[in-house]
Amino acid sequence: MRRLFRRALSLLLCLILLPCAAMGERAYLIPDSNTRYLTRDELWTWDYESLGYVLNEIFARHGYNFIPGQKYDYYFRCMPWYTPNADSDNSRACYSQLTSLEWANERLVKDVRAEMRAMGTKNEGGQSVWDYFSAGFDTLQGFDYISVKANQKWPVYSAPDKSSWRGANGKAMLSTNGHVFAAGWESGWLLVMYETNNGSVRVGYVSSADMKRAPDTNRMLSFDYSSATVTASCTLTDDPARAYASIATLRPGATVTYLTTFFNRSAWAYVETSVGGQTVRGFIPAGCLSTASDSYADSMLP
Repeated sequence: MRRLFRRALSLLLCLILLPCAAMGERAYLIPDSNTRYLTRDELWTWDYESLGYVLNEIFARHGYNFIPGQKYDYYFRCMPWYTPNADSDNSRACYSQLTSLEWANERLVKDVRAEMRAMGTKNEGGQSVWDYFSAGFDTLQGFDYISVKANQKWPVYSAPDKSSWRGANGKAMLSTNGHVFAAGWESGWLLVMYETNNGSVRVGYVSSADMKRAPDTNRMLSFDYSSATVTASCTLTDDPARAYASIATLRPGATVTYLTTFFNRSAWAYVETSVGGQTVRGFIPAGCLSTASDSYADSMLP
């Protein structure tokens, strides 16, 4: 039951909610399938469904372009090592790059899958691709996975202003070697969501001036900027997905600027306020805020 739950959760997050829900805990299912001959016995340790991913991993190493919107396309775009070929002609851009060893492994995986079909089994007790796939963090609706140039480090601020509050004791940085999700641009600043080195999650802004190469997204943010009142004591956080680390405690009666509402498993009011004399943007439970319209259902994101 727990195995089925993990698989259903991973599928739900990666295939339905977002173009890419999370990163793989283990980058490759079989890390050396391009350098050694696989064996029939080891392939039989996998279930039938997962062998499909093992098979396509051979091609994905060489940038194979999978059918857009299908399961292999979603899955491999979650992998930090996968870069689709610019040339969509797979027979030329990918097939010609495979070595004779890789072709032999490709044929063996197909043979084992054929054996399973002939025996009427999906080898359900075998290893599953979802055993090695992180359910990731509870990404906010409106944040999409973006492809970015690797090996960059971007300073992250809580608001689109370099004088605003900054996490990690004023040293918050985003590494583009991990997965990056973005909601859109505001005055040359990109609102991003990412996993930090300590396993928490951070939402903040990166200036286009700090990027070697800006991601290919033209989505623009549109916020409400209305006055709102805190109705119950609550924690302001820049991590609405995992650790919920506290930036400050907001008390009933405090006035903040309401920006919009984001959703994951919860509804979060995204607000701007001042902490220690610095502008800060963060999240509080939507039920802790009263706006002029007293409505939390209308996100102002396009």
